[in-house]
Amino acid sequence: MKLFLPLFLIVLLSACQSTTSQAPEFIEVSNEVTLNKKAVNHANGEGVTNLVKDKNNQQLGPVVDKYYDNLWLKLAEGFNFEVPDNSRIAVQRDYYLNHPAYLERVSKRAEPFLWLIVDQIEANDLPLELALLPIVESTFDPFAYSHAGASGLWQFMPMSGLRFGLNQDWWYDGRRDVYASTRGALKYMQVLHRYLGEDWLYAFAAYNSGEGRVERAIKKNKKEGKAVDYWSLSLPKETQNYVPKFLALIDILRNHEKYDIELPHIPNQKALTYVDIGSQIDLAYAAELADLSLSDLQLLNPAFNHWATSPNGPHKLLLPTTIAGEFTNKLAKIDKNKRVRWDRYLVKAGDSLSVIAKNKQTTTQVLKQINDLDSSFIKIGQPLLIPIASKAQQLELSLQAKKFELETAKSSKANEKVIHKIVEGDTLWDISRDYKVTSKQIAKWNGFQPQKMLRLGQELIIWKPSSKLAIVDTNKITRNVTYHVRSGDSLGEIAQKFNVKTADLIRWNNIKNSKYIKPGQKLKVLVDVKNTST
Repeated sequence: MKLFLPLFLIVLLSACQSTTSQAPEFIEVSNEVTLNKKAVNHANGEGVTNLVKDKNNQQLGPVVDKYYDNLWLKLAEGFNFEVPDNSRIAVQRDYYLNHPAYLERVSKRAEPFLWLIVDQIEANDLPLELALLPIVESTFDPFAYSHAGASGLWQFMPMSGLRFGLNQDWWYDGRRDVYASTRGALKYMQVLHRYLGEDWLYAFAAYNSGEGRVERAIKKNKKEGKAVDYWSLSLPKETQNYVPKFLALIDILRNHEKYDIELPHIPNQKALTYVDIGSQIDLAYAAELADLSLSDLQLLNPAFNHWATSPNGPHKLLLPTTIAGEFTNKLAKIDKNKRVRWDRYLVKAGDSLSVIAKNKQTTTQVLKQINDLDSSFIKIGQPLLIPIASKAQQLELSLQAKKFELETAKSSKANEKVIHKIVEGDTLWDISRDYKVTSKQIAKWNGFQPQKMLRLGQELIIWKPSSKLAIVDTNKITRNVTYHVRSGDSLGEIAQKFNVKTADLIRWNNIKNSKYIKPGQKLKVLVDVKNTST
């Protein structure tokens, strides 16, 4: 029976690398996405793909190449790289061919974005083979995140992202901007290609491990009188496998008939269009103008961390081509001053939620609702979103907040008792946030003052909202990352690296003695991709 394109089997490799010798050692990313039902579909490739199809399930947009209606076929017949027949490539190729799983999922995930990538590659007169790199890097998941801090389709590190024009701030992370990160990655590849003597294998190896590492390996071989081709270099194990994986994919795609593989069909059409909006805009408002749900818009534009685009830009959105023109016409009629309904405010010394609400002509409950606050407690330097809407809009927000307050009051009548055992790193504040209650409530339930020190092993009674009534945070995109402990690591440092709590690390990994973690030990970390430090 014919297989679908094993090109997409890299997702299985990512999921199984802890048990596979050929798998990269530095990252294990699950395909779970926690956002909402739409985002969960995105994990299977369905959420985004469905946005660019009409009611008859046909992808829309102009066919730009009359000779190739299937984009994968265009790539397969357009490859020029020579793929040597050696054991390192054979191992990777055999692995792909022997594991025909997760194929539809990754195919759907690539479908909306692949045309944009190929278009930029052709515009820069670069090899079409570069279109396969996001599969090796991220399985075409724009929310992919590594333990080292790399993010996006092209897995840019924070500093290398800045180096190639990918801004990262509270509002926006350009590493997850599909269009901008592709532009940056292609520039990076051009730089590496020129710097390393116009050898593409050197360039690919350098993209994975850094140009300095490859350059040192070349100099070392020259000094020792050894061959200096890629296959002769002493490079990290991950890099030694990286290039063969990439070349094996090229070989499989180019020779799909030889390997009895049926290529999936991705229409060679411009499914998405990059629209210049010219200014900051509230994403909910943009979704309304585009006749999309907010979650749909976020799936297409994963770079935005919060409810609005960055005030400093870039001022662009990816939208389905079929609605881009109508959206542009609607937006042109809207004054730029009316496109944003929120502002960002940093809490200062002496501030309280009620004072800020009064000064900003809103209400405490509105601020709590918008900023997902369980209490009125705020800290100096804490960012708050402030509504800057019209009076009518603020009245609506106020009514929503009151409704939210009533629903919260109702849900508090049905609580369940939980016994929390204190572990190293626990604080009363962290525990209160975990259970969505206040520190004062915990202290009252357990008969002590909030300032009292907690003891390891101490058991606390917590009355938390019933799980049946629990409110799901719909603004999180989480990734399951496996971190390999290194020499000198501590739980506190690892927690800080991923912007999580030490107590959570202990609970996620069922660590009995938190003082002892060993180099090479694997730790599970649940990372909120939109809340990672840059």
